Amino acid sequence: MKLGKRLQNIEALVTAQYDHIWDCCCDHGLLGAALLARQAAPTVHFVDVVPKLMQALENKLAHFFPKNTSSTWQVHCMDVSKLRLQEFNGKHLVIIAGVGGDLMTELVSAIYRHNSGVDIDFLLCPVHHQFTLRKQLIQFDFNLLTERLAVENERSYEILLVTTADNSSLKINPVGSLIWCAETEAQVKVAKEYLQKTIAHYERMQLQPQVDVLPILEAYRAVNIVQSA
Repeated sequence: MKLGKRLQNIEALVTAQYDHIWDCCCDHGLLGAALLARQAAPTVHFVDVVPKLMQALENKLAHFFPKNTSSTWQVHCMDVSKLRLQEFNGKHLVIIAGVGGDLMTELVSAIYRHNSGVDIDFLLCPVHHQFTLRKQLIQFDFNLLTERLAVENERSYEILLVTTADNSSLKINPVGSLIWCAETEAQVKVAKEYLQKTIAHYERMQLQPQVDVLPILEAYRAVNIVQSA
């Protein structure tokens, strides 16, 4: 099955060499299967907590990707927060997409705490609460490898590729940095619309009693969208 635009953008950011790629909260496993098909890593892991879903996925993988090729796969029916990556040697890419920023923050925090010293990159695409996620990544002192906006069904998504390694000069910005750097008029349009919607969201929140998001609102209002020549 063809990937949608959001998953296409996520898949396109997997360019580095990894020993293990973890497609977490994988649902039907479309993203992981695309990475497996192009042999993006020696082992692609599929992780979700729903037994029936994972059994069906395992059956499909066994049919389409028999385990006699240079790139293999494993299916893990488990809570993503309980992953123990240190049991597998090498460099890891953990992909989490399609869940809210609050839950994603919890999952990333648990994986990071339980796998101290492991070389991990995270490829993240939250459906909302991006600011919450970014603040946690900053607190962990993760570094930014790249980020982009993806549009699917008239909705924009932030995609962040971050690393636990101290090998990047890019720091994570709580409201984003590279996502506001456009190369084309189309990208400028996407960024402007996304910024306007985000500001409007926090303006509505600020009107609620006992809610203070003014510092966040002011941070987004200060964003400048830049188009490269």
